[in-house]
Amino acid sequence: MEHEVFVPVPVDRLREALADPARVARAVPGLQQDAGAEPIAGRLKVRVGSHSVTYRGSVRVSGQDDGSYAVEGEAVEARGTGAVKLALTIRVREADESSDSGSGSTVTFDGTASADGRVTELPSDAVASAVGRLLSRFAENLGVAAEEPQEPQEPEAMKAPEPEAPAAVPEPPSVFEAEDLTEPVVPPAEAAHARRTMIGRSAEEVDHAPPRGRYAPVPAPHTGGANSALRWAAPAAAVVLASAIVVGRALRRRR
Repeated sequence: MEHEVFVPVPVDRLREALADPARVARAVPGLQQDAGAEPIAGRLKVRVGSHSVTYRGSVRVSGQDDGSYAVEGEAVEARGTGAVKLALTIRVREADESSDSGSGSTVTFDGTASADGRVTELPSDAVASAVGRLLSRFAENLGVAAEEPQEPQEPEAMKAPEPEAPAAVPEPPSVFEAEDLTEPVVPPAEAAHARRTMIGRSAEEVDHAPPRGRYAPVPAPHTGGANSALRWAAPAAAVVLASAIVVGRALRRRR
């Protein structure tokens, strides 16, 4: 696989863009990046003739000692079992001044790729045309990304200090903490009613009632039995006395 594209951007800027994974990801045409994944990872739909195949995979770009860039990628079909692997080398050089394209850079792609699945069932010339179109659009998008100003990273020393958290203010005591709620509070009217219900008498009656228990007065001895005996003894004594008189008179008459 060999492909060459002219980009009207200086070589230095293209090299800076290739060294930035974020700008490389923006240059891949039709890439839908996965949230939280690597900078160059996601879904890519490739159109081959009247067919389209969607792949999910990732690409890694690393600089080499000779100034070139190695590209390694692998992907699998989103709705199938096919897979694709590629190994490319990207070289950037100044364009020839004699060319009609003007000043700029020439981006060269060369490498190998292997695939299986649906793409192998399509015509080879259609596949080669789709790959060349994809690389051309990538180089053009890379030139656009190279012209964009890179966001400067704020140094650690210049970062504004984070505001300190305010000191904890003690909360005022709650009304529920000031009272002991282990026992229910009974209104005075209900308390008096409960007291009257328990003892059967009012509070005034309890205050004027005689003491009970060990402090209660000893009751006087009961005399009802003696009075009953005297009440029956008097008639009996009268009967005995009358009998004695009658017997005494009878004895006198016999004499």
